[in-house]
Amino acid sequence: MDLNRNTIKKILLIIAFGIVLFLGLQNLGTVLGVAGSVFKLITPFIFGGCLAFIMNVPLKLIENKLFAPLNRRSNKVWEKCRRPLCVLLTFLLLAGLLWLVIFLIVPELVRTVIALAEVAPAFFDEAGKWLIEVAERFHISTDFINSFNFDKINWEQIIPTALSFLQNGAIGLIHTASSLVSGIFNLVLGIAFSFYILFQKEKLSGQLRRLCYAAFPEDKVDYALKIGKLSNRIFSNFITGQFTEAIIIGLLCFVGMLIFRMPYAAMISVLVGFTALIPVFGAFIGTAVGAFLILMVDPIKAIWFVVFIIVLQQLEGNLIYPRVVGTSVGLPGIWVLVAVTIGGSLLGVAGMLLFVPLSSVLYCLIREGVVRRLKQKKVDEEKLVPDPPEVSPPRQKKKKRKKTQAASSQEAGSAQADG
Repeated sequence: MDLNRNTIKKILLIIAFGIVLFLGLQNLGTVLGVAGSVFKLITPFIFGGCLAFIMNVPLKLIENKLFAPLNRRSNKVWEKCRRPLCVLLTFLLLAGLLWLVIFLIVPELVRTVIALAEVAPAFFDEAGKWLIEVAERFHISTDFINSFNFDKINWEQIIPTALSFLQNGAIGLIHTASSLVSGIFNLVLGIAFSFYILFQKEKLSGQLRRLCYAAFPEDKVDYALKIGKLSNRIFSNFITGQFTEAIIIGLLCFVGMLIFRMPYAAMISVLVGFTALIPVFGAFIGTAVGAFLILMVDPIKAIWFVVFIIVLQQLEGNLIYPRVVGTSVGLPGIWVLVAVTIGGSLLGVAGMLLFVPLSSVLYCLIREGVVRRLKQKKVDEEKLVPDPPEVSPPRQKKKKRKKTQAASSQEAGSAQADG
């Protein structure tokens, strides 16, 4: 190996990296503490960047679709006012959606909890009698059912206890996570940062390109920009498709519940639409909560609600979702399930939403790499085609038997005619 300048530089970098890694492992607690402090400092900016990325999707729709007639005119006043007005409308849209979810669901939940305290005793009494009748009909012992004495339950004390538990838990959670003032400051700072990003997104993109091309090799930057464009397209299509699907399924659920005269139509429809943002498992969450709420009012309607949601999910999965989302994400169903499962285990609901488009990006990159490697290795196309499924041979023996039976019946008939 020639010890030229570049080789010596690489060796020194490897030695320096090894020394830093060794010192970091020796002082792992200090390193983690510093990393945590840095993460707290940049948390508002991470939140602002994520919020700007999400809000950029409706911003482009408002700017390019809603105001398309004004964009065609060369008006200097409109060019200056277009971006601030579109950003303001975008955030008003987000605030309206949050208001709809919070101020429509929360009051209904409070009224539902109060109603459950009144309905629960009678419901459990009826359920106990029904279980006893079923057990006696099938000659099953009722001792286990009679052991549950629901009359001794103090239903009036359960609700205040539950509310007190939730209140104390919420207060403890706020104290352990962060102070209220710090949370509000980070929220305001993140929103302000997202405003700045959306106002100056073209300028910031150009500055980032210049910095990358100046600091790194050109081919590496080209490949990174290619991945960035692919990620942006997939994430944007995923967000647009999920929100559109959530609105459609929420409206269909609301109309259906009104037609069938089911209780809590508005609250459950908003809840079903909101949980539909979560891939795969969101529908089960909304259905379970909605069925439980209706169960306390009318058990028969709760069963019909589950049937209605199952039919609606089939309609949505086979007709609405493929047309709304289409193949924009480009991830097979089995990998969607894997991505949702892993993401939910690591980051909860946020992981479910994040890992589907992220897995789609990795899937596209791996697919391109596999195709490129196969072309380089010049693998025969016949080897890449899967084997056809095994098909059982046609049942020729039965046909022969049928033919012989038909022939024998004809011979018997002819014999009778001759006789």
